[in-house]
Amino acid sequence: MAASSSPRIFFAITFLLLLTVSSFVKLPFHPRDLLPLLPRQVSWPLLNSLNSAVDLLPTYIGAASLKNDAVEWKGACFYQNKAWLEFNNKSGSEFGGGTLHIKVDKPHSWTCMDIYVFVTPYRVTWDWYFISREHTMEFKEWEGEAEYEYVKQKGVSIFLMEAGMVGTLRALWDVFPLFTNTGWGENSNIAFLEKHMGANFYARPQPWVTNITTDEIHSGDLLAISKIRGRWGGFETLEKWVSGAYAGHTAVCLRDSQGKLWVGESGNENEKGEDVIAILPWEEWWEFEQTKDDSNPHIALLPLHPDYRARFNVTAAWEYARSMDGRPYGYHNLIFSWIDTISGNYPPPLDAHLVASVMTVWSKVQPDYAANMWNEALNKRLGTEGLDLPDVLVEVEKRGSSFDELLAVPEQDDWIYSDGKSTSCIAFILEMYKEAGLFDPISSSIQVTEFTIKDAYMLKFFENNASRFPKWCNDNDDVKLPYCQILGKYRMELPGYNTMKPYPHMNEHCPSLPPKYHRPKNC
Repeated sequence: MAASSSPRIFFAITFLLLLTVSSFVKLPFHPRDLLPLLPRQVSWPLLNSLNSAVDLLPTYIGAASLKNDAVEWKGACFYQNKAWLEFNNKSGSEFGGGTLHIKVDKPHSWTCMDIYVFVTPYRVTWDWYFISREHTMEFKEWEGEAEYEYVKQKGVSIFLMEAGMVGTLRALWDVFPLFTNTGWGENSNIAFLEKHMGANFYARPQPWVTNITTDEIHSGDLLAISKIRGRWGGFETLEKWVSGAYAGHTAVCLRDSQGKLWVGESGNENEKGEDVIAILPWEEWWEFEQTKDDSNPHIALLPLHPDYRARFNVTAAWEYARSMDGRPYGYHNLIFSWIDTISGNYPPPLDAHLVASVMTVWSKVQPDYAANMWNEALNKRLGTEGLDLPDVLVEVEKRGSSFDELLAVPEQDDWIYSDGKSTSCIAFILEMYKEAGLFDPISSSIQVTEFTIKDAYMLKFFENNASRFPKWCNDNDDVKLPYCQILGKYRMELPGYNTMKPYPHMNEHCPSLPPKYHRPKNC
């Protein structure tokens, strides 16, 4: 063992010495640039410590336009940079094109490079720079008057890949496993949440499935679900990171007039592979989660408090549930429950500029997906119809507003989209709570589509007396949670659980920055 580990120790010590020396002496290279050349057993742990999946996100530098002479910044490789834009008509077209000039200088080593992404509402392109000099990016022809006018007023947005080439490739390697249905993927999701949220994953004693008797489950009881592997595991990990929620999905229990227990869920996959709202028998839903859900779900039952259970109008809840059964999952307002403020909901390096750029990319690659995810919702906020993303951005500019202000406009529960009312998993449940009377007498001032999953489990609606829990609640665990975990290897955390009474316009202007996710009073 000592012989095989000696070279690794030697390389690691050498790297650290070079890193130390480089902080005092100007070397012709940076030690980090040599990491790919080192043995994998040495380089990858060091890269892991220097980079993470978050490093895949570009940082907004500024916009090169005719209004300013030049944008100047410090890059990851080149420390002295500036960019400016010139309009021309080399193509001989009606609106011509332009040349973006990027001058890079003062590299920190001879072996580094910077990667940039250039964005307008109508295009996304990229380039990388290795040599100190002036570079150019040609836009041969603007896409009509709209892009011409937008660029003339707002310029071309510039994003820097802060991690550089090696870091970006390493970050891609970190992102990929988040969505894989493997043990590697599960461990990657856990590591991401531990690192970026400060989450804990303490193993529970076996068995990890509770032997439930359903007679102690009631209408309105909430099911908080956390998935940590596969496609949904990766998606939920990123959702948790930006919102501060420690669960990524939810469902709700309902009993019919014959006493049969059902589960209402927005986001259930039907036979066509579509995510819809479904009302399922408990037995069917519970069997699927135990035996067929390959995302390794962790599930906790959050029983309603007796006072709220008494207020819960089961007839009204069923009427609402049946009216929504089979409708599409609420993609239209999914991201808008997270974004409440101009700048307080974006974990660095996320910001509204980057959100607009991601939207631009997706609008080009998947236009139908883009329309479902944000185009209609943005039109609702503007009071317009049928505008695609570039037209939305132009319209915002005409009104003297900004895209970050538009994103922060609160969603309204009574907005009707092209496929009906739009409710995510938690909005479906809270709208049911609203119809069932739990938000009375302030229900008219509550927009549940503004709530995240965290906002929901923080509501002071749930049981706070463990003596009234079902007999089987946490019966195999020596740690008694304030709710009933019924499935999962790891103990579920729900910080802030059952602590906040509803108030008018709740959750319409709340920040959510990791890792503390500080929440001002009455936001």
